[in-house]
Amino acid sequence: MRVIVVGAGVVGTMHAWHAVSRGHEVVQIERESEARGASLRNFGQIWISGRAGGEELETALRARELWEAIGERVPGLGFRACGSLTPLRTAREVAVAEAAVARPDAAARGYKLLTADEARVLNPALRGAFTAALWCERDAAVEPRTAQLALKEELLTSGRYTYLGGREVREVVGTASVRDDHGDVHTGDAVILATGAWLGGLVRELAGPELPVRRVRLQMMQTDPLGEPLTTSVADADSFRYYPAYRGEALDALNAGQAQDPVAAEHRMQLLMVQRRDGGLTIGDTHEYEHPFAFDTVEEPYEHLTRVVEAFLGRPLPRIRHRWAGVYAQCTDTARVVHRQQVRDGVWLVTGPGGRGMTCSPAIAETTADQLGW
Repeated sequence: MRVIVVGAGVVGTMHAWHAVSRGHEVVQIERESEARGASLRNFGQIWISGRAGGEELETALRARELWEAIGERVPGLGFRACGSLTPLRTAREVAVAEAAVARPDAAARGYKLLTADEARVLNPALRGAFTAALWCERDAAVEPRTAQLALKEELLTSGRYTYLGGREVREVVGTASVRDDHGDVHTGDAVILATGAWLGGLVRELAGPELPVRRVRLQMMQTDPLGEPLTTSVADADSFRYYPAYRGEALDALNAGQAQDPVAAEHRMQLLMVQRRDGGLTIGDTHEYEHPFAFDTVEEPYEHLTRVVEAFLGRPLPRIRHRWAGVYAQCTDTARVVHRQQVRDGVWLVTGPGGRGMTCSPAIAETTADQLGW
């Protein structure tokens, strides 16, 4: 087969990966010279801990297996099975963690409730004040700013992969064929539109104005090197309010009895933090759903995140080196892992994984390949 992949973010690149791995020829087309969207502007976390039970968790666990296997083959991904810790300060937060540990799928996630001392054995950098921590052994991380480039370099060695950057696909012509803005027509046996948060133009024309996908904006930052290892990813208890795995009576009691910080509530915030290979910390994030999005970044969320992180670390943060905003696509039915739709003969749109994109993309692409008989 010959597969045309439109979009060089992580979802598109994983579709290219599976097609090449199954012996097919791939042409991947990207409107930028290299991908510059949400696939680079994220934590690089393979986040199992908060996923909804059922299909979402199964997809994330399968993707975690695939990430590890690909990471062994492509060291440039920077895959590491670091796990995550969520430090807890109050009885209500501990109750949510206890409910999580009691879930029937807790073992699959690697959940364990630790004392503060046990958590510091796993992550000695957490010198601040907390009473307990939720450990998720299955969480992992990759390097988001270099992962796509590393995957592309490996794909190029196959001899069955062509990358065309700086080309925007403008129309579908015939069956499984597209024309780009250079006037070139690319014909295959299947076209995968993995266009991420680009939902206008050709996507709107093909999928219609009622596409069940919305765009979400977030703010993040990265520090200078910490000067010591942060051996696990770190979240705060606000992540309980955001991720579906924690829903239940204990979370209801937390929401009712423990008010969220006003800045965190206004910007729909949680703390997620992971250390990069250069020692810096990637820290976030916020969630903005109402259009039109702001064109500037707001300082109060960064100040809030700094306070939370410094309280956990028991020390000042290194200098903030980068601040940025990103936009990703999310199914409006958030119970769905991804929106996968045949929009023309031989043409499929795959978008809307939301904050699950980096985590789940290898398994999302594998499912597409299986369904299309690759």
